[in-house]
Parts: sequence; structure tokens; C-alpha cells
Amino acid sequence: MTVQQHQAMDQTVLVYEDDPGPPPGAVPVRHPVPQLETQPFPTAIAQPAPQPDSAGPGTAAFRYWVAADALSSASRMWGSLVPSGTQWVPSVGRVLTAHLDEGVDLNAFYTRTSLEFFHQTVAGVEVFSAQSPEVVRHELGHAVLDALRPQLFHAAMHEGDALHEAFGDISALLTALQMESLRVTVLTETQGNLELSSRVSRMAEQLGWAIRQLKPDRVDPDCLRNMSNTFFYRDPVGLPPLGPANTLTSGPHSFSRVFSGAFLKIVAGIFRQQATQDQAGLAKAAEIAGRLLVDAVVAAPVVAAYYAQVAGHMIAADQRRFGGVHGQSLRSAFVRHGILSLEAATSITAAEVARRGAGIAEATPGGSDDQGLTTVTIQGMAYGVKGPLTLSAPGEVRRFGIAGSAPAGGSLRPADPEQVATSYLEDLLRRGRVDVPEEHRSDTAVVDDNPSRLKTHEIVRSEATEGLTLVRRCFD
Repeated sequence: MTVQQHQAMDQTVLVYEDDPGPPPGAVPVRHPVPQLETQPFPTAIAQPAPQPDSAGPGTAAFRYWVAADALSSASRMWGSLVPSGTQWVPSVGRVLTAHLDEGVDLNAFYTRTSLEFFHQTVAGVEVFSAQSPEVVRHELGHAVLDALRPQLFHAAMHEGDALHEAFGDISALLTALQMESLRVTVLTETQGNLELSSRVSRMAEQLGWAIRQLKPDRVDPDCLRNMSNTFFYRDPVGLPPLGPANTLTSGPHSFSRVFSGAFLKIVAGIFRQQATQDQAGLAKAAEIAGRLLVDAVVAAPVVAAYYAQVAGHMIAADQRRFGGVHGQSLRSAFVRHGILSLEAATSITAAEVARRGAGIAEATPGGSDDQGLTTVTIQGMAYGVKGPLTLSAPGEVRRFGIAGSAPAGGSLRPADPEQVATSYLEDLLRRGRVDVPEEHRSDTAVVDDNPSRLKTHEIVRSEATEGLTLVRRCFD
């Protein structure tokens, strides 16, 4: 090891371990200087690196090191869980670059080429999304899931988008639980009952506080989203596209809470199974839950009722890796949130997993963007768009014949791919999230031209057909 490397190891920087929270904010701690060249998910920051001990909270230098530490820790955590050979999607390149202040907004994006963060002054407080480790780790989670399952990026399906948002929150949770200090804190805060609301279940308290000052009903009362929740699955095709934070909608951030809520209960359940109910046992439970999730998203087919397939494949992964030791914790969590009906949860037996095992074992991360998707062509005029419009609908074959809970009992019948895709498009348009260029609009187009409304999608000329197609710009 060189003298310079020894010196770098001896240096420290001031950072936040997790979200700084609402004013007056958290107390920073010292961490070793982060290494951004973390394989297999190297990252970079567009701004030049300041001196390690150059400044504290409220400065650009401090925000740099908070973001760098969050990127490094999340990359390291996911790198230990993903299959060998996993790498960023080709459009990202070798290194995923973060831009720490791209203008005024209370938001952050994954654009498939970079991570973008923003700032806004609210009630006299400057809020920078890159100053929250939870927000940074959430956005990096989008990029990791994109590397594992790129087919979800353009898929016109509510549950694909919502799984992306849940995966981002899970990224923040699992990275936080890598730190012994936070594991000790959360065990004390919850008295060992990890299903309860805690420092690690409450996502992005500071950003949530800022949004709440402007739009009180848009976020939870103490954070942006809380993984400690009781939201119960409903087919998102039948949900409204918008609503207050205390209701469930088809919007990806709202609907994500069904899956992330189940995941927190899975961590809690696996923790209860550990030989020691201490911080080391919690570290082991988080690692097991994360590994099962990665296995599942790599193997689960992209279909309507996607949540159920991911849940089923987590149970199958546990059967294959651990002999089904954690099956009760998994089944209980998914049933409590309605992601699996009772009959679905009990149908995934060891024999059924063994029968389906070849297909699961052959699943690998990555692949083409359209792998497993089917093209659905609709008449664009019904949506204010000139000419035929193609959507990428979920089109793979279900490996397990399972679904979520029906309100009256039993299992829901999943919607067909065309219904899933058209419902998804309508919800995007009703939320004002689609950029429809002037030349593609009909005379009766209903288009939200509010420049402050983020457009996550756009209508473009299709390269494969004579018509138009819907493509994604970013996950926010």
C-alpha cells in the first residue's frame, strides 16, 4: 500500500449517517474518506472533490462528502448481494455520475445516464436532496434495479414502477443497517420490534418536511414515506391516480409502500429467527432479506400482478438457498399486505419450487430493454395523440400461478397486458407526467404544460413502427 493510500485511510470526513431530518437537523459524524470506485457499481460526482476536512454542514464541501459517503456505502452493500458480472446498464457507462445541484426543485432523479439532485429554500431553510444519505441511496437503488432488470425501465405497468420506488427505499434501509451505530439505535428505539416506525423506516424526513410546508397532504406527517405501514394490496388498475398520503393510489411512490411495508416485516421476521437478538443478528437478517430480494427480481417474470411474482420468487429463493427456513416470515409479511392471497402463499411448496427450479436457476441479470415485454398498439386519438401509439406491456409467462388477495377472500384475477398498459398511460396523463410534443397532439389533446411538473415520460416517433411510442425519461 502506498503512502498516499495510507494517508487516505487515516483521513476522515464529516457526514450524516442517515437523513438530516427537519430543522435544526442531525449532528454529523466522522467516517473514513469514501471510495467511489466501488465494484461492481463505481460512482463519481461531477463536482471536484474538496479537501476532506474543509467544511461542515451548510457548505458545498459538506454536501459533497455526504453524497460521496452515501454513494459508496450503497454501492458496496448492493455489490455484496448481486450476481457476479452485474454492471450498470450500457447507457450509464462504466461509472454512474451524480450531479449534486441541478437547480430548484424538491426532488431527485435517476435518468439512466446519471443521478440528479436539486435544492429549494422552504420556510427560510435551504433543503438539498443530495444532503440526505437516504435520498442518495434511494436514487442509486433505481440504478441497481435497472442493472438487474432493465426491462422495467420502459414497461407500461404500475407495479414495475412501484417496485422501483420500493427498491429505492429498501436500498436506503439496507444500507443504513450496514452501520452498527444505526442498528443499535433502531433496536433501542423499537425495543427489538423492527416492524415499528423508526429512524430507518422513516424515509427522507427533511425532504418530507419541506414538501409538507407547501403541500401538507402529499407526504406522511413525519417523513416522505414510512416503511412501517399497513397498506393492503389492491390491483392498481382499479385505484385512483392521485390522492393524499394517507390513502393508497396507483402512483408509484404511493403504491410502493405496499411492497416496502412487507419488506420491513420480512426483515423483522427474519431477525426474530436469529439466534441472538442483537445488532449482529439484525445485520444478518438484513443481509438475508436483501439477498432474497435480489434473487427474486432477477428471476421473476415481468407480468401483470408483478408484486405477487416477486414475492413468490423470494419464497422460492429462500427454499433454494436456505431450505425454506425463512418461509414463515416471508409468507406472513406478504399475506399481511395482501401481495399474496392465502391460497397463493401456501401453494409455493418445496415440491413446486423444485418443479420450477430449472427456469429460476437459469435467470440472469440484465438483458435487452424489451426482453419479456409485448407491444400493445392503441388508437392515440383517444388520448389526444395523433396516430397509433405503441406501449411496452408486461408479456412474460407466469412461473407461479399466484396473485394478490381479493377483498372478499381468495385471489384476484390479474388484468390482461393491454388493460395494464392503457391504465398506466391514462394515469400518467392524468398526473401530467407525459411530454407530448406539439406535432404529436390532436386538436383535443389534454396536456399539462406546467413547466414545474416533472415529465417522467415522453411521446416520441417509434423506430420500430410507423407510429408513436411512449418512453421513459427518468425515475424521480
